[in-house]
This record gives sequence, structure tokens and C-alpha cells, in this order.
Amino acid sequence: MKDYSVPIPVVRSLKFLGQNLRQARIKRRLTMALVEERASITHVTLTKIEKGEVTVSMANYAKVMFVLGFIDELSKIADPFKDDWGRVYDDKTLPKRVRYSTKKE
Repeated sequence: MKDYSVPIPVVRSLKFLGQNLRQARIKRRLTMALVEERASITHVTLTKIEKGEVTVSMANYAKVMFVLGFIDELSKIADPFKDDWGRVYDDKTLPKRVRYSTKKE
């Protein structure tokens, strides 16, 4: 694989995703040809997805996930309500106390 300046954890995650998608396809007894047709991608692209290649567009990964029934999981990846770090930062910016305004309009 060429160096595309992709962090190693990203490469590992995509490889793991590709393996999972391949297993899901096989468990559902779907041929590569059928998934390629339903996702409107080529055989080469599906092969790269199942290998976890970093050069494949996210849209193509998403299309395969849709075909396999995983599109809901994709939409939950960056859910702000499950963002523990974001909540920590929010807590730090909350005011220490709340005052009511005495101005009357």
C-alpha cells in the first residue's frame, strides 16, 4: 500500500470495517456481484472495500453498508449525545452560577 499519510489507527479501523462488511455479506449469502449491482459500484471497488483500502470514497463504503443494512449504524458514528469528550468540554464552559436580569422592558 502506498503512503497516503493516513494515521495507522485509521488504516486499522478501515481494514477491520472491510473484514466486517465481507463477513456480513457472506453471512447474508449475498454474492459480490449482487452487492456491486445494488451499490452501483465495480467489482474492483467492492474488493478494495472488503480489504479496507483507504483510497475508496466514504460514499462507496456507505453504499455497501446500506445494501447490507448497516446505514443506521453509520448515522450514529458521530452522535453528539454520545460524545463523552464534548460533554467534558461543555461542563467546563458552564457558568458557575446563574443570575436573573433586573432590567425591565
